[in-house]
Amino acid sequence: MADNMSAWVAGSDRPEKQVVRIGFLPLSDCGSLIMASLLGFDEKFGIKIALSKEASWASVRDKLGNGELDAAHVLYGLMYGVQMGIGSQARDMAVLMNLNHNGQAVTLSSSLAQQGAVDGASLAGVIRKAPRPYTFAHTFPTGTHAMYLHYWLAAHGIDPLREVRMVTVPPPQMVDNLRAGRMDGYCVGEPWGMKAVHDAIGVTAATTQEIWPDHPGKVLGTTADFVAHYPNTCRALIAAVLEAGRWLDASMENKQKMLETISQPHYVKTRQVWEEQHGLQFYNSGAVNFPYLSDGMWFMTQHRRWGLLKDDPDYLAVASKVNRIKLYRQAAEMTATPLPPGVLRSSTLIDGVVWDGSAPERYAASFAIRK
Repeated sequence: MADNMSAWVAGSDRPEKQVVRIGFLPLSDCGSLIMASLLGFDEKFGIKIALSKEASWASVRDKLGNGELDAAHVLYGLMYGVQMGIGSQARDMAVLMNLNHNGQAVTLSSSLAQQGAVDGASLAGVIRKAPRPYTFAHTFPTGTHAMYLHYWLAAHGIDPLREVRMVTVPPPQMVDNLRAGRMDGYCVGEPWGMKAVHDAIGVTAATTQEIWPDHPGKVLGTTADFVAHYPNTCRALIAAVLEAGRWLDASMENKQKMLETISQPHYVKTRQVWEEQHGLQFYNSGAVNFPYLSDGMWFMTQHRRWGLLKDDPDYLAVASKVNRIKLYRQAAEMTATPLPPGVLRSSTLIDGVVWDGSAPERYAASFAIRK
């Protein structure tokens, strides 16, 4: 393996750019990027990751676009939103790999919980019994949390476009806004759901793995232009993060070490707790990281469902363009990471509906609650 790795980083395969500027938001699922940098997995493949803590997903989007960041820990749905020109100028983007499965949650305020709303079904009952303007927050209009929150509400008969108000709030600001009574609940990545529980101002109504078991989380994203100019650098970056993810999933001790690291102020700045039994995964023998085309297509079907896309795109063609499976496979070879048999996968979501990447137009139009 060492000889094979040396062959990849030598000669024409050597990374074109040695220092790679990577943006991240303070969330637990940035862990593999941080540990890739701190433990030297990046240097093994001939690059150095320079981390940049960002304030919001809009900042990440803008800095990827203007070149201030080379790549980023970024919302899957955001990448496809930019690709399709939803809410911003369209730009060709590139998903290099998936960074995690699971690790998000829907949190409801303690006030709602006292009224009996502790899960989706009971929330629907409270909303019908005591109608008023209910406010829920996500982190970006086209993003992962927005789409999972919309899906979860609709699965329990709550129309997210007509029965509640949706607002966008950066992840680190969720807890303070809930505490101040400015919202009734939110969907965000950990540790910001668990912090509300520990602070006794909120309850976990659902984890996102209940909405979609082993769902895609953040991705390692960049622009198509960056990939075109620096393909070897991108391949080395994927390989470094794969090795870091493998290290993280190898033991609970390693995860705890990661949490101790990212809890520092210049990373996530929160408590060092690991409680989820079947939650956040970074590698899982490579099953976490493969950029399945069906995962990217799902976000477009939800953008279409909620009216963010006015027409059906060529779902498979767009996903094939954005998700850089060839580069990922090369990095998987470098790291002896197992590959799946195909580029689509099948999942059953919370409402019992199966998504497998087939018939995306029919799937997007099949929901009773939609735009």
